[in-house]
Amino acid sequence: MTTTTPELQSQADQIRALKRRREQRFSLGVNLSYAVLFLLLIYAFSGIKFNLFGLQFSTIQLDTAFIAENWYFIFNGVWLTILLSVLSIALATVLSLLGALGRLSKYPPAYALATFYISLIRGTPLLLQIIFFFLALPQLGIRLTGLWAGVLALGLNYGAYNTEIMRAGIQAVDIGQREAALAIGMTQSQIMLRIVLPQALRLVIPPIGNQFIAMLKDTSLISVTGFVWELLWRAQKLGRASFRSLEALLIAAVFYWIITIIFSIVQANIEERLARGVRSA
Repeated sequence: MTTTTPELQSQADQIRALKRRREQRFSLGVNLSYAVLFLLLIYAFSGIKFNLFGLQFSTIQLDTAFIAENWYFIFNGVWLTILLSVLSIALATVLSLLGALGRLSKYPPAYALATFYISLIRGTPLLLQIIFFFLALPQLGIRLTGLWAGVLALGLNYGAYNTEIMRAGIQAVDIGQREAALAIGMTQSQIMLRIVLPQALRLVIPPIGNQFIAMLKDTSLISVTGFVWELLWRAQKLGRASFRSLEALLIAAVFYWIITIIFSIVQANIEERLARGVRSA
């Protein structure tokens, strides 16, 4: 006896319904776990003391009045932190693309320049690079503010690291597509712009997005110049002045965490849109 089409459709509906229920249960479990972890985190900073098996334990004591009075001063550094991140991301994206093209180039000077740039930047600490651009460039007649010294250092640093990611993405595009494009008369620049780069970007967004989230936190290193009033600089200034460094730094940490979550959501949405584009194609 053969299975009828309605019976097959009913089985498929049951399988989909079972899959949805499993996904809903998993999502509920994850959200409940998040809630428990968040409550435990709050409890860790509640200042409560307790005994367990005859041993006395205590959680971290915070001055909540200080936090309530001064959080907004640190919050004002959020916008500058975001500005630093966006400008640095833009510079790093351009440099990583140029670096990747240089690494793939058959022209010796272009290949050598890209390789030298990557080796130099990856071989020196980011903090040293920030200080170098802020202190050394004025001797060449180039005077940068702390903001632009930080953007230049962050952009160059992450551009070097992202170059290899971008290069791998370009090389991952099937060479058969390039050969087909050449066969119909497209130039190398047209192939790169219309065929290779759009596909490569879909591949590199997840790893490069993670790099940019790390860059967001590395903007805190720019505070060493003393002239950029971003999150960490404000937290350090307030903490030293009031002898409440722990509270001030925790406020900054919360804001960094929130910004990171927002950036992660944006990255996930971009990845989802690109994935939908691939499936529809």
